Amino acid sequence: MDANKRRLIVILLIGGLAVLGSYLWGVQARSDVSQILWGGVPEIIRPLYTVNMFLAAAGYFLFTFFILYRLEPEKAKAISRFGYTVFQILYLAILIPSALWLPLTFLAVDQSSQGLLWLVRVVLIVVGAASIGVLLALHKVRPPQSTGAYRLALVGSIFFCIQTVILDAIVWAVFFRL
Repeated sequence: MDANKRRLIVILLIGGLAVLGSYLWGVQARSDVSQILWGGVPEIIRPLYTVNMFLAAAGYFLFTFFILYRLEPEKAKAISRFGYTVFQILYLAILIPSALWLPLTFLAVDQSSQGLLWLVRVVLIVVGAASIGVLLALHKVRPPQSTGAYRLALVGSIFFCIQTVILDAIVWAVFFRL
């Protein structure tokens, strides 16, 4: 296996475990976790969130599958001079802030800190920007013959962007109050 793909797998394993670990910690640490995390998001749009969370998670796995198992690192050179490394950078920019989001949100709530709340918003913006980066990078490496895996990766990255950019970095950030 290519060294770039091995590095990406390490990033995915460590980063993914960090994200899941922070969520597990959050659920165990606070009995009021769902009440806190919904913040002021109106009840009427919460079902949209719930449905899109599943679509975004499925989308994440679809585009990750394509990047790991269908994209040849040589083809990724079309993205930039960084080539396949751009995906490593984008996944780091998604996973590290995602692992920090829940602990920082609890800290902001516990300390009633507007400064920490702004840091949480910055974290969400970074994840959203990196999500857009994945979508753009996937679009740039378009295979000559559009395969089903490629189309699913694009659709999956769109749902992931809807979640991370629109619902998290914009809607949640607007409605969340201390």
